[in-house]
Amino acid sequence: MTLSRLAIMAGASLAVALALSACSNVATYTQPSLVRVIDASYIAPAVNVVVEGTLLASNIGQGTISAYGTLPASNNAVIKVTAATGCATLVTSNGTLMAGHQHSVFLTDNGAAPTSYTVTVLEDQQVSAASGHSAFRFLNQAPKTGGVDVYMIPGTTTLANTIPIVTNLPVGSTAGYISFTSQTVTMVITPTGTTTVKYTSTPLALTGGEVRTVLIVDTQLTSDPPVAVFMANDVN
Repeated sequence: MTLSRLAIMAGASLAVALALSACSNVATYTQPSLVRVIDASYIAPAVNVVVEGTLLASNIGQGTISAYGTLPASNNAVIKVTAATGCATLVTSNGTLMAGHQHSVFLTDNGAAPTSYTVTVLEDQQVSAASGHSAFRFLNQAPKTGGVDVYMIPGTTTLANTIPIVTNLPVGSTAGYISFTSQTVTMVITPTGTTTVKYTSTPLALTGGEVRTVLIVDTQLTSDPPVAVFMANDVN
């Protein structure tokens, strides 16, 4: 083989090597974070929620669970909640938004004067429940009702013949994610240890894979009110 032939082959080999090297050194890509807002405040006005300079939810009130928005991941994301009218700042906080994860910015308050607002960043389940199962998370923000039991009652079964899926969930606490066999169920909520029904859902036809977040709040700040439930799809 001639020297010129060898030189051509060597050059070709070098070009291939450089091309492979370039392919293996792809620029680093950081997955975004999916973020939504859950407003459980009793005394806040309609609010805007800005995360890392992005308006994530606008003019929302208690019971709102917004759609997910896409934001860059951050170890110290700035979260600012302002009044929708007048733009007065109600609370500023910081939270972690993990790359490739789903989160909820959860707004609550102490329900009294002087007002104290709290922002908590929750990590949401981002994968479907197991086949033939559903997964529900419960947020109890019903101070007048207190601790609650939550039942998922199948078919024509009675409350008396059903074991609660959640027992004694205190105010301000989260129970989740709880997986159970998918079927058509009715969600019933009672004060802990009682059969006094504070909430009954319409039948929920669960077929499998569903992941849900359930927010429980008092319907009014008087003694012994019924509760209201707001439910959002985390997955499916």
